[in-house]
Amino acid sequence: MELNHIRNFCIIAHIDHGKSTLADRFLEITGTVAKNKIHKQYLDLMDLEQERGITIKLTPVRMDWKHPDTGEQFLLNLIDTPGHVDFTYEVSRSLAACQGAVVVVDATQGIEAQTLANVYLALEQDLVLIPVINKIDLPSAQVDRVKREMLKVFGFKENEILAVSAKTGEGVEQLLKEIITLVPHPEAEIDQPPRALIFDSKYDSYKGGVAYVCVIDGEFKRADKIFMLGERTEAEILEIGVFKPQMVPIEKLSAGEVGYIATGLKDTAGLRVGDTITKHGLIGVTGLHGYKRVIPKVFAGIYPVNSEEYPDLKEAMDRLSLNDSSLSFEPETSAALGFGFRCGFLGLLHMDIIHERLEREYDLDLIFTAPNVEYWVLIQGAYTQGTLNDPQADELIAQCSKEIRWDDRLEGYGFVLVRNPSEFPEEIKIEQVLEPWVKLSIICPSEYIGGIMDLVKKHRGDFMPTEFIDDERVNLHFEVPLSEIIVDFYDSLKSISSGYASMDYELCGLRPGNLQKLKVLVHEKEVDAFAQIVPRERSLFLAREIVDKLKDAIPRQMFEFKIQAQLGAKVIATVRRGATRKDVTAKLYGGDRTRKEKLLKKQKKGKKRMKMIGQVEVPQEAFFTVMRKS
Repeated sequence: MELNHIRNFCIIAHIDHGKSTLADRFLEITGTVAKNKIHKQYLDLMDLEQERGITIKLTPVRMDWKHPDTGEQFLLNLIDTPGHVDFTYEVSRSLAACQGAVVVVDATQGIEAQTLANVYLALEQDLVLIPVINKIDLPSAQVDRVKREMLKVFGFKENEILAVSAKTGEGVEQLLKEIITLVPHPEAEIDQPPRALIFDSKYDSYKGGVAYVCVIDGEFKRADKIFMLGERTEAEILEIGVFKPQMVPIEKLSAGEVGYIATGLKDTAGLRVGDTITKHGLIGVTGLHGYKRVIPKVFAGIYPVNSEEYPDLKEAMDRLSLNDSSLSFEPETSAALGFGFRCGFLGLLHMDIIHERLEREYDLDLIFTAPNVEYWVLIQGAYTQGTLNDPQADELIAQCSKEIRWDDRLEGYGFVLVRNPSEFPEEIKIEQVLEPWVKLSIICPSEYIGGIMDLVKKHRGDFMPTEFIDDERVNLHFEVPLSEIIVDFYDSLKSISSGYASMDYELCGLRPGNLQKLKVLVHEKEVDAFAQIVPRERSLFLAREIVDKLKDAIPRQMFEFKIQAQLGAKVIATVRRGATRKDVTAKLYGGDRTRKEKLLKKQKKGKKRMKMIGQVEVPQEAFFTVMRKS
């Protein structure tokens, strides 16, 4: 296919605005999938995507379509993208492989927070944007109002905005014509040394590592020996093909085309998303511009319920990280849970999806610890070998908010990067704790402003200037600690706004925080998996909440024991779990009362001894209970 007949584009929008349904109509109109075989969310291949009604993984598909007016044959490469804020990295990778993007806005809901975020990503990549209002068939559709929003917020011209119904197919063929007219063809060179950008990858049991690629220059054929410039990995192409949307082998991929290359690599680290593939033996080939390093925002521990499954968990993590390059992990050990991994996620939904995939796809029973964020803890020089002159210091200072000034007073102090609450230093050593903050954008009807501001205030947020999109909708801006929004903030926001509010956030730096480590002791022994880093002003409330949950989750023993929450050296919340008692006097049927007293005294002495040497087994359900919201 000639380059001027190739179009690479993606669909971007907020979650549930109809991206996947629009992709279904594209497949149907172009004849890529027969009408009697297509089903709802056809490109969402995972069971989780079908069940939850959301797109988790970007999905490429190749469509061959003859223009109905000119009769010319075009090759359309579409990448369906996720809409949730946790999967923004998937969107950024899709954009790098495209020249245009279809911006979809729901006619009943208008512009949402993730719509704005995705449009800004597309503008950074200098993509051609095609604005589309979807769901015009619904009785509640407000096309004119949404059009005014798009004119004001994005600056589109009125004649550029298309109105379609992805469900009925109305206006979708015209949209395809506009894509061919407006989206430029790839700027590729067929005669140059072959180069391809890896924008996604996965592991296949038979084909090994499979790279999803956009060919920038030259061409690749089956059996070619290839070389990954970044990882310095060699391989041979076992199979090369395109997505229709299933993998279909072909003989070659040429410049401008999107497809896959099966490498047979068993070492999953050899294929890195953002790397450049070229032919082996070529000299002087430069790598393509890759992607920004993904910065995990939420951290949690993953442990197998059965310790013997640790090797299976390690293999599963290796393979899943190839399929999801935003997942990071490193080994860790817990006294309560044994061997496991400390994992970094892009958000709470991302963490939930990884949990589900590990259990479903790899048949593992797992325990996830409570999520937390990353802290920088400055500690007094007497307690550490590290100082602010260490190589990581530049990274630390770059992340900090402008309000923090590194004066001479801090020179000589060391720092510790804390991703696990159990690693938090003792209070006597701490000079300052720095926590990550985010810029939070919330789009909602104006009637909910008061409730949302109260919610943000409870979560230690700062108010920023407000923007009115129109007379009915407003874009609220806040700066909030990341730790305050990763657990139940989104659910509370939806509840307060009757489901109408949407949110998006991005990191804005580190700020000092009045934070302490909250330890949990069961029978006077610390359980490291329950430790949390909490604001001092809310520590008492959180401590009481945790011990009350554990009182119901940990079964009674043959002896009395205490569940305590400790802040520094001070116990701030305690509950007692009474002993189970056997009726040792049941066998008595008469005689002097001293016989009964003798047995009770013997039982009391035994329980006292058990309390001294006994151990309390914390069941798996207790760890889930602490994670669960009240």
